[in-house]
Amino acid sequence: ISKGVSVYIGKHRRSLIKLTLDPSLGTEEIRNTLYSKLERVIQTMSFTEEAITAALSDRISTDRFNKDDFENSRRAFKSSLGYEITFTLLNPDPKSHDLNWNISSASEQYIQPFLDKLQPVANFSVDSQILYYAILGVNPRFVKETSSYILNAHNLPHVINPVEARLGSSAASLYPVLNFLLYVPEYFHSPLYIHDKDGKRVTSNAFHSPRWGGIMVYNVDYGNPNDLKFPVHVDIDMVKVMEVFLTQLRLLLGISKVYVSESYQMENPGNEGLTDWELDKLLWTRAVENIATVTTTLTSLAQLLDQIGNIVINDNVASEVYNSVSSVQIALSELEAGRLENAFKASKEAITSSEKAFFDPSLLHLLYFPDDQKFAVYIPLFLPMAVPILLSLVKIAKDYRLSKKEPNKTD
Repeated sequence: ISKGVSVYIGKHRRSLIKLTLDPSLGTEEIRNTLYSKLERVIQTMSFTEEAITAALSDRISTDRFNKDDFENSRRAFKSSLGYEITFTLLNPDPKSHDLNWNISSASEQYIQPFLDKLQPVANFSVDSQILYYAILGVNPRFVKETSSYILNAHNLPHVINPVEARLGSSAASLYPVLNFLLYVPEYFHSPLYIHDKDGKRVTSNAFHSPRWGGIMVYNVDYGNPNDLKFPVHVDIDMVKVMEVFLTQLRLLLGISKVYVSESYQMENPGNEGLTDWELDKLLWTRAVENIATVTTTLTSLAQLLDQIGNIVINDNVASEVYNSVSSVQIALSELEAGRLENAFKASKEAITSSEKAFFDPSLLHLLYFPDDQKFAVYIPLFLPMAVPILLSLVKIAKDYRLSKKEPNKTD
């Protein structure tokens, strides 16, 4: 352990605590000091009340959150069986820039080890594209003192919409899409810097949008203006870019940055970008989130059955409901035993079964077209036709009665 470090947290569910105790302390005081240290380490590496609150963020009052917890809960994508990751290079000025980015090699080196580590959580697919003449929806402001252009924090939400219309990835996807955009500004808007809410330059020159993705601005060093020849060939520094995108990817998947005191030292997770105990926290959070989702789905299905008296439940729906409840029970028991991967798998099976039951074709027409809605639709159509028919029947009945009352004429 380095000098001044009292706690070392490794990447494989291990930690080392160094205590320097006063010889005059009693046994009880030593025990309390040790327990206090252990409690802080366990809270760092394990699950806390804040993690539970974040997992159930869609189902509890926002009054339970502090500002940071609320932002964290709304930033991450919700649990899904799969995710699609799209890297996009935006070249708004191809006449000025000849951009070369080795995204395939960079993704294989920096992103794939991270996704391999997350294999128990979900399936991931990665693709990339280059968009030419894709401009931002906001004109950056020129700062004369620094001879640069800036994008303020309040302008950033307006940057995404014009670009998103050209991405075209989310429309055909069955799973949530995480978009990561690398924007190289035009020559006449360079250099371009992002400023935060306090007006300070963002070190990474990037920002992320909750449950959508992230954008990084990459400025080109043009060197001596007198020696410029367009288009300028640019070899993009993929190490710098992937460091930013990997950090954003962690946040969007719900892996929050851990803040510890200066006396703590944390082992670098390496190329995987994820420690074992961070994976444990993610599995636990996703399992709890899945169980809550299943509970909501089955409760909605039960309410639907109570509202519709003439509904018929076939064997397939009953079987899926039974499997879902059984999987939830297994997930809860596995969570209690600390077998997080098994618990998460059971929770995924529970979600699949509950959704199959809820969206079964035999229930869909009752779900979207209940009986009261059918009456509301068809009565205006049939009532105008029914009134003349009923009046005609009444007239026929009256004529028949009158004919019965008239005496028969005899010669």
